[in-house]
Amino acid sequence: MSTATHHKGQPDTAAPAIELRGISKAFGPVQANKDISIRVMPGTIHGIIGENGAGKSTLMSILYGFYKADAGEIFILGQKTAIPDSQAAIAAGIGMVFQHFKLVENFTVLENVILGAEDGRLLRPSLAKARKSLRNLATEYGLDVDPDAVIQDIGVGMQQRVEILKALYRQADILILDEPTGVLTPAEADQLFRILDRLRAEGKTIILITHKLREIMEITDTVSVMRRGEMTATVKTADTSPEALAELMVGRKVLLQVEKQPARPGATMLEVENLHVTDEKGVERLKGISLEIKAGEILGIAGVAGNGQSELLEVLGGMIPGTGTIRVNGQDLDLTGKHSDGRSRRARGIAHVPEDRQREGLIMPYTAWENSVFGYHNDPAYQKNMLLMNNAGILKDADDMMNRFDVRPPNPRLSAKNFSGGNQQKIVVAREIERNPDLLLVGQPTRGVDIGAIEFIHKQIIALRDQGKAILLVSVELDEILSLSDRIAVMFDGQIMGERLPGQTNPQELGLLMAGVAGKAA
Repeated sequence: MSTATHHKGQPDTAAPAIELRGISKAFGPVQANKDISIRVMPGTIHGIIGENGAGKSTLMSILYGFYKADAGEIFILGQKTAIPDSQAAIAAGIGMVFQHFKLVENFTVLENVILGAEDGRLLRPSLAKARKSLRNLATEYGLDVDPDAVIQDIGVGMQQRVEILKALYRQADILILDEPTGVLTPAEADQLFRILDRLRAEGKTIILITHKLREIMEITDTVSVMRRGEMTATVKTADTSPEALAELMVGRKVLLQVEKQPARPGATMLEVENLHVTDEKGVERLKGISLEIKAGEILGIAGVAGNGQSELLEVLGGMIPGTGTIRVNGQDLDLTGKHSDGRSRRARGIAHVPEDRQREGLIMPYTAWENSVFGYHNDPAYQKNMLLMNNAGILKDADDMMNRFDVRPPNPRLSAKNFSGGNQQKIVVAREIERNPDLLLVGQPTRGVDIGAIEFIHKQIIALRDQGKAILLVSVELDEILSLSDRIAVMFDGQIMGERLPGQTNPQELGLLMAGVAGKAA
């Protein structure tokens, strides 16, 4: 169905698919969008980039009817269109795939696709119609997904396909994707790009919100740059470069490559020998892992998500039990007893930036200053007496920390949920690094983070290494692993497949190890 069928009158097919004129939106004193105008042409992929907190997601949420603009107008194919809610957006042919998927985890793919779009009280006809439609969409766009699979049993790449299928099932001609590769492996991201290319070839219009310049250069036709709530530039992708876009985003030149001196490893800080982890379902997730990290070096763990990296971080961080031997500074850690928890790990000089900041790193309704001390709230510096905490001291430290780590807005009284994803990540990274740990466990440090914040976080990690600290880095971003690591270990199916030096390997060799098709010799 073309977008034209969603509107009264005859649309102007030569007009932009989407045009926003003078859009402004404020949340209290924070001006999220300021007099923004943008034109997106039909049958193109239009990128929108900017730092975290630049207002990208707010602008698209206005287009999708989640927020109501304080001022401005929306035109779809030349016709002024009111979008008071998401139902109106869907009726106007707009679909949105959010950074954090809106799926019911214990429902099947088919049930999620029809949810909210049922044809009547009886579900059977709706399910039959959706099953046929999904077959057609899979053939047309390469979106193969098992319709009877339960969401919680499929990977994030497949879950994202379900979100796209939901939008297409509702006959969307305009797709908005918010940070679509934030949770995808490089291979899954490449597959997504092939799908988007196919959608574009079929005449769909796609708005891609991302902070990843490689993706912008690879897949978009046009790119608009936002900074601090304003639209600063719109350029043809072919006429620009990653360096130019980074400078437009941040307002200064940005280092796209990590600058660091060679590591100066000291004594062995972490030793892991024959480590095993079995999950609650009896599945062995770690199968005899052995590794070591010296003070003053970064060991990067590469691998496709779901191959044991998460469990490695969790057992080291005291979140789950395991068997085997873990030593820090030459002393064994408790893996199953009363001293195997996160609090005991922190007492041993271990800090942990978890992979999922919202589920494991922050309590979202709590303020930034409260989140800045979680896990360290028993520090004597924060205790007034046996009953009360020194909240004024915590608040001041949080304020100082937010300024040092450039958290925006620098308001410690704001709830964590009101910060952008990248600024949430900065709060977690700051909390852990500021504790001056001997060993830092860091999972996906820059997932969903903009280019300026990536540069900042990378500098903090390198600075910690140069202070003689040991760092275990887990990331699905191969560029990040290659740039930051002093040594790289590759995991597949709960085992170490091999170890490489960054200067003596490449993404292709690491990809073979990640797929489990290469030998285990280091």
